[in-house]
Amino acid sequence: MRFSLNRKRFKDLTEQQILALAISSEEDDAQIYRLYAERLRAEYPDSAAVFDGMAEEEDGHRQLLIDLHRQRFGEVIPLIRREHVSGYYSRRPVWLVENLGLDRMRAEAAAMEQQAAHFYHAAAVRSQDAATRKLLGDLAAAESGHQAEADRLTDAHLDPETRQSEDSRAHRQFILTWVQPGLAGLMDGSVSTLAPIFATAFATHDTWTTFLVGLAASVGAGISMGFTEAASDDGELSGRGSPVKRGLASGVMTTLGGLGHALPYLITDFWTATIIAIIVVFVELWAIAWIQNRFMETPFFRAAFQVVLGGALVFAAGVLIGSG
Repeated sequence: MRFSLNRKRFKDLTEQQILALAISSEEDDAQIYRLYAERLRAEYPDSAAVFDGMAEEEDGHRQLLIDLHRQRFGEVIPLIRREHVSGYYSRRPVWLVENLGLDRMRAEAAAMEQQAAHFYHAAAVRSQDAATRKLLGDLAAAESGHQAEADRLTDAHLDPETRQSEDSRAHRQFILTWVQPGLAGLMDGSVSTLAPIFATAFATHDTWTTFLVGLAASVGAGISMGFTEAASDDGELSGRGSPVKRGLASGVMTTLGGLGHALPYLITDFWTATIIAIIVVFVELWAIAWIQNRFMETPFFRAAFQVVLGGALVFAAGVLIGSG
């Protein structure tokens, strides 16, 4: 709260501070584009060249702003950044966006340009100096036109065949790094925890005990699957990507798969909790079959038969053991 109260409002900024904010923002955006380019260079060199070009554009804007500041206010530029201004647009962490793939980076770059154009429009309206107002207005127009510039750079570096090839590689990498280990975790968590949860449920008829067993089984399985996936392959030779990402996907989805049918046992009535848990199991198994069909190109009915039959057998084993 103290940090929020100490932030300046945009309408209270002086023209010098507005110029300083614009300079720091251009520096940040250029650095973000360079980080995107560096992240993509090995696998997608043509898309990296597009982001290199966008970074150079931001450098040019920054230099124009610095020249104007030097003319009007001298050499010393005030230190003011996005986080110092209340309501000013922020940037998503680079590590978050770059982990979401090529298309997400492209979409984020388009959003960045739109936000920058809006800022320059607002700043131009505030300015009383003709030269400053003209430059800010020109920059607003430039940022608004950056999508056209991005398209030009894309056309220069990415012919349709190259773009299709990069998109195909990006999709394949997404499957290998996130979907495949996540699906394996979801299957393991959903199926392997059925027996201990329902065996406990029918052996004790105690919903709280059942929930605790389900929670322990889910978390334990998640930790085990996550570490196993991360340690099994460093991704260098297989091309499956970061072991940390794969381990995270596998561990989280394993835990969620088990918790799905453990959480209903927070309900105190045994049969109500059990019926809801069975419905959840049914939904989980069909969801797994759909994911296999959607991302792994497994025929839906074959996937459904394998998953549902396997889950039904494990479920039956748990009930029989618990009832015995």
